[in-house]
Amino acid sequence: MATALHLADFHPVDIPDASNMNFGIVVSDWNHEITGSLLKGAVDTLEKHGALPENIHIKHVPGSFELIYGAQQMSKNDGFDAIIILGSVIRGETPHFDYICQGVTYGIAHLNATQNIPVIYGLLTTDNQQQAEDRSGGKLGNKGEECAADAIMMAKF
Repeated sequence: MATALHLADFHPVDIPDASNMNFGIVVSDWNHEITGSLLKGAVDTLEKHGALPENIHIKHVPGSFELIYGAQQMSKNDGFDAIIILGSVIRGETPHFDYICQGVTYGIAHLNATQNIPVIYGLLTTDNQQQAEDRSGGKLGNKGEECAADAIMMAKF
């Protein structure tokens, strides 16, 4: 979200109880200071809404492009109610940014169209480090929190 709104601004309805839900989270280790904050926000939000720590399963992948494979592998597990992907791609001097962002977007969209488990898109695509920090617990909130709330809501869909 590109504004200074917070989780409550995007979820005017009550977020359901998550105490009987199981979640998979696939997090990229690239830009780990950003993705670590996203992960903390997601886990804290899941637990705040009743998810038990033992029902939150976290897998790490090296980079954002590998989020697709990680989510696809997790989707094979019938025990998950939703999967969250968390990553951060910061624009550089080459078109690599565009290829990774587009590939991950298409890959996650494909999983959502073909699997029976919602896969929540938590890839930050920013122009610089400050924008990533602002969206991972800074002045613009934490996208990980938003993704966790979305996962709970979509699991109840």
